[in-house]
Amino acid sequence: MTARFDAIGLVVSDMAASVAFYRRLGFAFPDGAENQPHAEAELPGGLRLMFDTEETVRSFLPEWQPPSDGGRASLALRCDGPAEVDALYEELVSTGCHGELKPWDAFWGQRYAVVLDPDGNGVDLFAPLAAAGE
Repeated sequence: MTARFDAIGLVVSDMAASVAFYRRLGFAFPDGAENQPHAEAELPGGLRLMFDTEETVRSFLPEWQPPSDGGRASLALRCDGPAEVDALYEELVSTGCHGELKPWDAFWGQRYAVVLDPDGNGVDLFAPLAAAGE
């Protein structure tokens, strides 16, 4: 038997807010997912992004408490180019999302920015910078 990586799971405090945020980033949650205690979106390559509400987790782990300092996880989303990093960051911030790190040209050769999802998880937006001469 061999275990295979299949899904990324996040515990969310507000399913509707989380589903709406990730839909803006292109994740295809099914209609009605915002009203469920568990929701999944299929990702390229057969992986899934799964959300469970805090109440759902407490139903089988009554002693569980969410971290109080945020930053439960971080997801990284590759954009088509540096301009898309800037545009997506501005779009998200203009709709009320917290911009954690404004777009910048990172020393490792990427345009990089970070926004926080409704639970304080980092969502990194990045794209390779054009190589010299491109």
